[in-house]
Amino acid sequence: MSGYSKGSFIGLKRLVRSVLFTAGCLWASQSMAVSVVFLNPGPASDVYWQAYARFMQAAAEKFEMSLEVIYTDRDTRKLLTFAREALQGTHRPDYLVFSNELNVAPEILRLSTGSGVKLFAVNNTLTPNQIAILGDLTQSYPDFIGSLVGNDEEAGYLTASQLFHLGSATAKGQPMDLLAFAGTNNTPVSLKREQGMYRALAEHPEVHLRQIVLGGWRKDRALEQARILLRRYPDTRLVWTANDQMAFGVMAAVAETGRQPGKDVLFSSINWAPASLDAVLDGRLNVTAGGHFMLGGLAMVLLHDYEATDPAARKNMGAREAQLMRLLVVGDIPRIRSASQRDDFGIDVRNLSLVGKPAGTEYEFIRKP
Repeated sequence: MSGYSKGSFIGLKRLVRSVLFTAGCLWASQSMAVSVVFLNPGPASDVYWQAYARFMQAAAEKFEMSLEVIYTDRDTRKLLTFAREALQGTHRPDYLVFSNELNVAPEILRLSTGSGVKLFAVNNTLTPNQIAILGDLTQSYPDFIGSLVGNDEEAGYLTASQLFHLGSATAKGQPMDLLAFAGTNNTPVSLKREQGMYRALAEHPEVHLRQIVLGGWRKDRALEQARILLRRYPDTRLVWTANDQMAFGVMAAVAETGRQPGKDVLFSSINWAPASLDAVLDGRLNVTAGGHFMLGGLAMVLLHDYEATDPAARKNMGAREAQLMRLLVVGDIPRIRSASQRDDFGIDVRNLSLVGKPAGTEYEFIRKP
């Protein structure tokens, strides 16, 4: 592949893909299938982002849409390089789906000017501060048609609240020390989950938050942080984490002190990855919430319906929140594991579309205002 830059290779792939679609007669109403590029913020090795992409791809296939997933490894420069290729290259998609991790949204909006590519944000959308700086988005960036995020504040609250209840059941009225591990301080998802944790904390005066740190969503980083914090706060009884990888890192640090995760120190996390389900079953993880891996697939529902609308009648979708995340019930684990063997997780997203349904019908997965 010498002689080609990474960006030009992506463009070549899109060209080849277009030729193949044409040769295969994958046309609808005499037009090419709607094309979508998703800038996946995580690495291809991350089980959560793998499941996310699988479900999103299955949704695209159900709607006969073309989807290309590009993993960007939480590397801002890499993400913006791919965004520039998608928005300013020769072979542009109809839609670019991205996440505002590490506050990349303003630069993506700037790159999109004049591209003709519609933008849609998932998981993390523009922050209030970014909107205040950018001004009226409908005027400045009319191709930014909306966003879909999860109920992350609620997930932070539910996991923390359940963790505190479990701790109180065995503490016999005694105060409990808590350590908290958030993701990053510039990722809306992390900030929302942290806000939920603080909401639960306000309802439980018996729980004393000793320190909250930024684990960067990483197991290795949380492990190193926890080694220090557990020496500093040896009476730690509760650990709240914003994702499962950080929980596993802290569990390893707890085990190094001779204590047993899930018994001597209680844990909560967010994610339904296979390793998390195993940890719940073997007692290391006491509380977890999940379901947010479906956000990308549900975004495809919204884009499909937007595309199916008469262009003269299309309206920007605005910022929407999906009611997805909920606490795991142990009895659900066999069903979740069985569903995860299928790319579509047993969900036919076509049933969630509003195309052909009576006027006024609302999306069942969208949180009502």
